[in-house]
Amino acid sequence: MTEATTTIENKTGIHARPASVFVQKASSFKSKVQLKAKGKTVDAKSILMIMSMGLVKGTEVTIVADGPDEADAVAQLKAMIDSKFGEE
Repeated sequence: MTEATTTIENKTGIHARPASVFVQKASSFKSKVQLKAKGKTVDAKSILMIMSMGLVKGTEVTIVADGPDEADAVAQLKAMIDSKFGEE
C-alpha cells in the first residue's frame, strides 16, 4: 500500500471539472485507489463519492492506493492536485 497527503489549493476546491479529471486518472490504474479527507474514506474512482466530500480550499487529503501500480497512481494523482488541475 502506498499513500501521500497533500492539501487542496484550488480557490474553488474540487468542483465538477477537477473531480471528473481526477476520477478519470484514478480509473486508469489497476490498483484500488481511495481518497481520505475529513474523517471519511471514499472510492477515488467514483465521481459521486468525490463530490460528496465537499473538498474546499485548504482541505487536507490523503491518496491511498493498493495494487500493482500503486506508486504510480499515488504520485500522478498527488501531482494533479498539487498542480491545482491546471486551473490557476
